[in-house]
Amino acid sequence: MNLPFIVDEIASRVDDFLPVPSDRAQARAAIANFMTLDYPEVPPELRPEVIRGVMALLEVDDFFGIEFVGDAFADEDAGVED
Repeated sequence: MNLPFIVDEIASRVDDFLPVPSDRAQARAAIANFMTLDYPEVPPELRPEVIRGVMALLEVDDFFGIEFVGDAFADEDAGVED
């Protein structure tokens, strides 16, 4: 399985399935959903790797429109207490 190709392919099509503006949590969820529909052959244990790869490309392309400080791959609500 050629994961770099899949990462590049999903990143190139992100405008087709991800609304703008989007935050990182929305992007991760949309990528996961897109993979379920268009790349069902990717095993569940490899999906997080693909999502991280696509998110990294989106960060490099400044898709989210602002500089992000911290871990771009961490859940945005992680560590927030209710």
